[in-house]
Amino acid sequence: MIIFSLLAVMTANGLAQTKNDMVVLEAGNGSWVPIPSAEIDKKTKKSVVHWNRTEKDDWFEPSGLVLENVPTIETPGADALFVDILNAEGNAYMPMPWRLTEENGETVLHCYFRMPADIVDNFWLTDEEGCLLDKETGISYRARRTEPDCYYKRFGIKGKKGDILDFKIFFPKLPESVREVAIYGVPNWYLRGRNVTLNRGNQFYGVAHYYDTIPEFHHPTQIVEAKNYDKDNFFTWSEYKDAHLIKPIPEGTMAMWLTPEATYVAISTEMNWRREYFGRGGNTILIDKSGHQYKCKDVIDYPDDTLFWVQGYSGDYFAIVLVFEPLPLTLESITYIEPEGEPFKANFANWSGEVKTGLSIKELRQNQKLFEYFPRKMVE
Repeated sequence: MIIFSLLAVMTANGLAQTKNDMVVLEAGNGSWVPIPSAEIDKKTKKSVVHWNRTEKDDWFEPSGLVLENVPTIETPGADALFVDILNAEGNAYMPMPWRLTEENGETVLHCYFRMPADIVDNFWLTDEEGCLLDKETGISYRARRTEPDCYYKRFGIKGKKGDILDFKIFFPKLPESVREVAIYGVPNWYLRGRNVTLNRGNQFYGVAHYYDTIPEFHHPTQIVEAKNYDKDNFFTWSEYKDAHLIKPIPEGTMAMWLTPEATYVAISTEMNWRREYFGRGGNTILIDKSGHQYKCKDVIDYPDDTLFWVQGYSGDYFAIVLVFEPLPLTLESITYIEPEGEPFKANFANWSGEVKTGLSIKELRQNQKLFEYFPRKMVE
């Protein structure tokens, strides 16, 4: 009986945990909006902001509703979704981030709002226009309710300046077959037809997006080991053959894999000769909008921060793969910075630097298929 009792408790706890699991379908840092100037109420000494008008100002009279104790969220340092909103303190503009999730059998749109004052007046969340439109079938899933209850109302908010509030809009659960939706009816977050591609598949609960598996690449063979390396003496460089070949794609094309332990960036590299030198790594970094840097930890199979030879054929394309510190799953874009290498003595010596800004992480992850191993095909 004791054993059965323990099993019953464990089963109940398991069901409760499943019920409270959250699957994040998509997240966005949101559009930046101007923050109205705050005034100080003479009686209460509280700071007050009259929020910018929405399309609803002309249609609905203020309801008199003033919300207090709106749920707030913690902002763990690893969650890049809130980096911009946290860094916007004191600015004239702030972002309006959001998350689309599945929770307890419903689809939930979390709309995050950082209090710019103690009191915000004339605010709006959504009404009957709130919907998720399946772009493939044309079926719209309509907003059912909000938490806190402010559906169809112009309202005020009382809270603590600087707190990040979590407004929730509830929709019917989207079928597993839905891959892309447009979000309508949430004007303060500029969700008025915003297209969103849902992250389906290898999802983890409680985090945005999903992790990739560690990529596998064909390993080249080292045929010469560097001895007494000297950048000005190419006879001392290491040499490799049988690189990870790929289909011809523009040189410099990138793909990215996100894992909990590291970020992998593959770069397409063209060979113009049967034997050619390359150099990668060292002080190469990725940097996000907040200025946080993610350092290059390694270059798979090739030397890091030294020059080396690769044997092949003219017209070969192969992948050089850099390993960086792990990126937060919620980042939308990144900048790639490769510093210029030191001058060295060789024919056509060149180790130029490169900066690529505004790289879409979603697009980089979609490029993974471009880096599948493609054995050389020759007709003689």
